[in-house]
Amino acid sequence: MGFEGPDPGTIRPGGRTARVRASVLQAAGDALAEHGFAHLDLADIARRAEVGKTTVYRRWGTVTALVADLLLDMAEKSLPRTETGSLLGDLQANARLVQSTLADPRQGALFRAVIAAAICEAKTADALHRFYEIRVKEWAPCVQQAIDRGEVPEGTNAHEVIRAVSAPLYYRLLTSSNHLDEAAADRAAEAAVAAARAGVYVLGDEGRA
Repeated sequence: MGFEGPDPGTIRPGGRTARVRASVLQAAGDALAEHGFAHLDLADIARRAEVGKTTVYRRWGTVTALVADLLLDMAEKSLPRTETGSLLGDLQANARLVQSTLADPRQGALFRAVIAAAICEAKTADALHRFYEIRVKEWAPCVQQAIDRGEVPEGTNAHEVIRAVSAPLYYRLLTSSNHLDEAAADRAAEAAVAAARAGVYVLGDEGRA
């Protein structure tokens, strides 16, 4: 997805270095949620994190590299998939996880800022794509298990089903001032399951990536 090697700051050592990284990423997330991507400043982030400016500049170098590391860290810390024994139960768990994240004032603002930046900044777009690739791969086995149980047709594209769950929730985040609640999450899961059962996501070879 556009990453041939780790960007500056993305290698995750332990000890004091790990604590510095955690502090800087927390500060970067706070600043992104408060002011948006366009106003991010490495010196301000260093001040918030109470670390030296040279440390931040040396390890990350650019705001884009820091945001990429933040998204990678968020993907790795996201809760693992839930297995309930049914596709609907699994996808409701996925949808409610997405909903609770996007409804959170800080996290919702952070994602709006990153999505806006990704529209015009290629490296931020790559980082965002990588974030979702990690999360979709985490949850895709739920769909394969549903195929094995006979809940949905053979050939159902698991990744497309998972994307279909979160897509309407992100659309609501970006286009509506209405509160994003669990009812919206459940509807998104139910719609994805209904479409999968109807064979909508049984794709040809060109759609299996």
